[in-house]
Amino acid sequence: MTEHAVVVAGGGPTGLMLAGELALAGIDVVIVERRESQHVDGSRAGGLHSRTIEVLDQRGIAERFLDAGYVVPALGYAGTSLDLSDLPTRHNYVLALRQSLFEPILADWVGELGVPILRSREVVGFAQDDTGVDVELSGETSLHAEYLVGCDGGRSLIRKAAGIDFAGLDPSTSWLIAEVEMDEEPALGVRREGGGIGRMGDQGPYRVVLTQQYDEHAGEPTLQDLSDALILAYGTDYGVRSAGWISRFTDMSRQAVSYRRGRVLLAGDAAHIHPPQGGQGLGTGVQDAVNLGWKLAQVVNGTSPESLLDTYHSERHPVGARVLHNTMAQVALNSPDDRHQALRETVTELLSMDEPRRRSAAMISGLDIHYDLGEGHPLLGRRMPDLDLDTAEGPTRVFTLLRDARPVLLNLGETGGFDISPWANRVRLVNAEHDGTCELPVLGEITTPPAVLIRPDGHVAWVGDLTDPALPRALATWFGAAAPAH
Repeated sequence: MTEHAVVVAGGGPTGLMLAGELALAGIDVVIVERRESQHVDGSRAGGLHSRTIEVLDQRGIAERFLDAGYVVPALGYAGTSLDLSDLPTRHNYVLALRQSLFEPILADWVGELGVPILRSREVVGFAQDDTGVDVELSGETSLHAEYLVGCDGGRSLIRKAAGIDFAGLDPSTSWLIAEVEMDEEPALGVRREGGGIGRMGDQGPYRVVLTQQYDEHAGEPTLQDLSDALILAYGTDYGVRSAGWISRFTDMSRQAVSYRRGRVLLAGDAAHIHPPQGGQGLGTGVQDAVNLGWKLAQVVNGTSPESLLDTYHSERHPVGARVLHNTMAQVALNSPDDRHQALRETVTELLSMDEPRRRSAAMISGLDIHYDLGEGHPLLGRRMPDLDLDTAEGPTRVFTLLRDARPVLLNLGETGGFDISPWANRVRLVNAEHDGTCELPVLGEITTPPAVLIRPDGHVAWVGDLTDPALPRALATWFGAAAPAH
């Protein structure tokens, strides 16, 4: 039986990102993926929001994705457009990039880190005890691991076999979604019954979204189904032909009641599914992975106790619940009946005002995520802004300091006053200067603190100055007990 520290079930965006995070920490990880290649069939994600791009920037790979996509300065919300240009981030836009392009680029990075992918295999069962997890694969293959992470999608076998409830709402509406060629020029942007027709770039295929009544007996959609639905909505099918893919989505909204059971954890769609409104699924999964990766690595290498994994659920479950909440709201706002349309018009009017627009944009883009780490400075529990810094080694920025997924104690005040040596093999102390203030979404400008402790996921674990007696406690809480003096 082959042994690995961590087995990741599923090689989509979440599984790839998690494996990359673990590899950066030196953890022996393997991905089990049922597909023969990284090719993506069907309708998947079509873009990346600001915080997801920031996460990639933190690892030094954002440019790979930026070069493959194109920038859109606003995001859609219930029939209106939310301008992102004044959000306090270097990436104040949506990056239009299909998952079929995103996944291979991410897989290339994971390959550079030396992570093996067992293709044409899938997890068919497992058994865990206090010492590890025996993982049974198709093809009569078995693996043994310290931990198993289910990144195997909304129908997750890992979640079901672990006995974790998937609570939520059954579907009530479905959407027919396709990328197609058309002989006639369609009415771009004209909405019908909560759907519409758009174009992927100037010369790309047309993207069609059509709302339909949910039918639990509906089979896989065909080009004829799409033609019939277009005629019903628009009076013509615009000579639709040559479909790249056609899929159905529903408004089913479900979330795992726990993201962990013993040595088995869930991330991405295995932990939460929701309607596609707002395009938040891929980014939420990637950010699950970045929250979990460093914590799992520290537990595997013995730096931190297993209880650190409990913070994965306590931090990410509320984020997932909020995504479900706002996508359900968007479904309601897109409902075609007169009552819901009156509500939509009211919300659209509110979103024309700056503060509601910024709040909604910050929420959907993921920039306003705030982990509850207790009372304190506004930065505590939030993403650290990507400040421009001056150091003894020259100019740099915060995200550059995070490229090796190692925690950083960033001192912006007086040097000295704290001995980092008990954590020096785990935490990097950086003395730097920054001119100006910090700016956070919704909260606006805040005074730059004298020092911050930044976790590998980019969130702030402590704020103060280096003489604060709470600093050693924060270091021990998040990054293990102080090493004994030699």
